[in-house]
This record gives sequence, C-alpha cells and structure tokens, in this order.
Amino acid sequence: MSGINITRSISLHDWEIVEVFVRASGPGGQNVNKTSSAVQLRFHVANSPSLPDRVKTRILGSGDSRLTKEGEIVIHAERHRTQEANRRDALERLKKLIRDANIQPRKRIATRPTLGSKKRRLEAKKQRGEIKQNRGAVRLD
Repeated sequence: MSGINITRSISLHDWEIVEVFVRASGPGGQNVNKTSSAVQLRFHVANSPSLPDRVKTRILGSGDSRLTKEGEIVIHAERHRTQEANRRDALERLKKLIRDANIQPRKRIATRPTLGSKKRRLEAKKQRGEIKQNRGAVRLD
C-alpha cells in the first residue's frame, strides 16, 4: 500500500486525498494569470477508514473553519509560486491537523484555592469596595 505516513500508527491511503489545482490570487504578475498553481486539498474525515475514531471525533468537534458540514476538510494552499510547493504545503498542514488531533488532552485535576489566595482575594475586594464607597458627591458639613 502506498500511503501518506502521519504518525507511526496512522497513515492515509492516497485515494483518500483529492487535490484540485486552481488559479492563485494575489501578486505574481503574468504567471498568476497563466498557471493554476494554487492547490485545494480535500480530505473526508468522517468517511476515512485510516483514522481512529477518537481522532475523527476530535477533528469533527474542533469547530475548524476549514471543515464542511459533510465532515470534509478543505485546505487551500497558495503561498508558493509552484504547484509542487503548494501541494507539499497543503499536505503538511493536513498532517499537522491530524497529529494535533491525535494528541490526547490531559485531564484537569481539580484543586482548591489556598488560604493565602483566599485572603488576598478578599483583601483586594475590600480595597476596591472602599474606593467605590469614597466616590460620589462631596458633602460640606
């Protein structure tokens, strides 16, 4: 199987990634008008047999703006002048996205505030209250 290695345990099949070449926007002179050097990489996360379920869940729940309603990631790469460089850039961004989703977030350990921090908080509240108490109209008794 020829594929794209993401991590030791995750590799994607070539057929899972669709690349479409489009014209790049921005500066580039006549070259930008003649060549389709920008790459639009599409990868269907929801239907991928290569990704573990936990990685799929993290990517689909991430709220990434590149994610479509159908569960497809669309990466648009046009940083470079050549098609090949843009292909590599898009693929690297996809790999980073999957690697980041593969990392298990640490569980938060609940802690209690220390006695000192409680006292400092109450003292700060008291000082702030005194400042506010001293505001207002000045009485001339």
